Amino acid sequence: MRKRRVLAVAIVAIVLAVGASVVARAQHDWRSASREPVGLAPDPAHTPEAVVQVYGARTVGVRGVFAVHTWVAVKPPRAKAYTVYEVLSWKLQADGTSVAVRARAPDARWYGEAPELYADARGASAEPLIARIEAAVRDYPFTKEYRVWPGPNSNTFTAWITRQVPELRVDLPPTAIGKDYLPGAAVSSAPSGHGLQLSLAGFLGLTASSVEGLEVNLLGFALGVDPWPPALKLPLAGRVGASSAP
Repeated sequence: MRKRRVLAVAIVAIVLAVGASVVARAQHDWRSASREPVGLAPDPAHTPEAVVQVYGARTVGVRGVFAVHTWVAVKPPRAKAYTVYEVLSWKLQADGTSVAVRARAPDARWYGEAPELYADARGASAEPLIARIEAAVRDYPFTKEYRVWPGPNSNTFTAWITRQVPELRVDLPPTAIGKDYLPGAAVSSAPSGHGLQLSLAGFLGLTASSVEGLEVNLLGFALGVDPWPPALKLPLAGRVGASSAP
């Protein structure tokens, strides 16, 4: 009986927390939200070496309760600015392609949300990765498609790139809905480019990897465990435990 009461209290607390977050996000005005950098990216004016970084931040509005938006940034040696690669739904409607390639601060807040750094390669180890990232961007197969759920979306795009560049060892969080999207019934490497992933169009799947650990995908939501660094991977909450960030 006591266990049932504790479980009931926990469920009520979760529902109330999610409800409060939904209300707060529904009232948030993204048009006036901050896009200022948070200091995770080195200043290109004072960083001659190559830099490759992968970021994510809670997405705009109510969807941010459930999901993050992710992107990839590169800076070749001696470049004076970063190039950011990401997928944007509005760009597909405006330009006929969902892929955005633009110069911007890679660590800028995503409409008020502080980004989290998932990968950070610099110097000689980063240089050969840039050409492969650029090739992966050119070869992205879903430029004419965009679906918030279960994909293809911005996280599908980032996972497409990170599969081609396993040296980054990117562990996209369970809130990166769309990272597990593969068309049809497919077998592939995990989004990190390591291990193995089985996926049924992003609705059902299983991932086993030395980077991601073990994850089960149910209706686009990931649930799993990472043995090292030890953490649980939960829908809504994301990674709970030791951080895998660089």
